[in-house]
Amino acid sequence: MSTRAKRDASLTDYARPSVAVDTAVLTVRDGALCVGLLTDERTRRRRLPGTFLHEGEVLADAVRRSLREKAGIRDVEPAQLHVFDAVDRDSRGWVLSVAHMAVVRANALGTLDALPVPDAVGLDFDHDAIVAFAVERVRADYADRADPSGLLDEPFTIRSLREVHEAVLGHRLQPDTFRRRVLPQLDEVGAVRRGGVGKPASLFARRPSTRSS
Repeated sequence: MSTRAKRDASLTDYARPSVAVDTAVLTVRDGALCVGLLTDERTRRRRLPGTFLHEGEVLADAVRRSLREKAGIRDVEPAQLHVFDAVDRDSRGWVLSVAHMAVVRANALGTLDALPVPDAVGLDFDHDAIVAFAVERVRADYADRADPSGLLDEPFTIRSLREVHEAVLGHRLQPDTFRRRVLPQLDEVGAVRRGGVGKPASLFARRPSTRSS
């Protein structure tokens, strides 16, 4: 094709893939970082919730639609992760997936089944890789912020916050070191939780500047 012909070519002259969105919905449940999954009724294989992009629809709206319609999840703010474009990723044809993630509280998974991340393997398509991207992102977020995804109700104790971090990061944390690291991001609310053994625990809230936007 000549240079002039290339300039005059229409968009319809080029092959176009289908565009999908797939979303890793993460939470902490029973002390473990979990991902919410659907099960294909025909194949019994697990997969992330997803859908194809509709005409005139932006990606974030497609994510919200898929979570609402397939899992009953509403009021989420999806974060875009990565574009998965292997030509053989979907046996049905040429499909690009723009992967997203959302971090929600354990009671907000809708109809998704929560599976600990280490057990979420052998998923449909390339969803194992999408989960790995999402886990890396949420761990980076929690490495230097107190509770950026708002997994805890406020107020909370330092111990409960540390337990969330341990679940997200996948390993134990030294209590004193953790306390020193997160205290600058917290405000003590002046209340204590009584009735336990030992010294009452102070309660904290996230400082406004550390909350998710």
